[in-house]
Amino acid sequence: MARTREFDTEAAVSRAMDLFWTRGYEATSVRDLTGHLGIGQGSLYAAFGDKDGLYRAALEHYRTTLAAAALRGLDEGADARSAIRTMLVERVRIAVEHDGRGCLLVNSVCERLPGDPATRRTMRDVQDASQRALADVLRVAAERGEISATTDPQTLAAFLVTFLNGLLVSSKITPDVRALEPLVEVALAALG
Repeated sequence: MARTREFDTEAAVSRAMDLFWTRGYEATSVRDLTGHLGIGQGSLYAAFGDKDGLYRAALEHYRTTLAAAALRGLDEGADARSAIRTMLVERVRIAVEHDGRGCLLVNSVCERLPGDPATRRTMRDVQDASQRALADVLRVAAERGEISATTDPQTLAAFLVTFLNGLLVSSKITPDVRALEPLVEVALAALG
């Protein structure tokens, strides 16, 4: 008779996300995970298949929580420039926390690509969603006259996502919001 799972898988994924975020994929062993999560190796394998399955679940959790929250925040700004500034600075603030651990997704790209197609797909999905959300905000802002209408919103959105990814890598080198925030202003100048 099969045993019922004796732990909260959602909580386990969230805790695993934090461990992978802090240590990276390669430096996190199954032993590290089971110790951090307080579960046995058999339970980990039964719930997630293997370390890679738990890693995928952790990346997905990050995507649907922190990354999705950043995009929802774009709709809450008084104007496009303010909303984008807030989103960029907030992402940097999160990245510099905990000694500059960066962004889990960007860290994953730097550590796992080009050899991990699943990580590439996850990051591509996040980038595409970010670009669509930003392009929508920029399109509306251009129609309202808040920003220049001379640059294609899709191209500008792609630039902002690329800039953010680079900024998140830089946050690991210089984990200081005050040092990185002026760079956000330079990027915002591209809005015209």
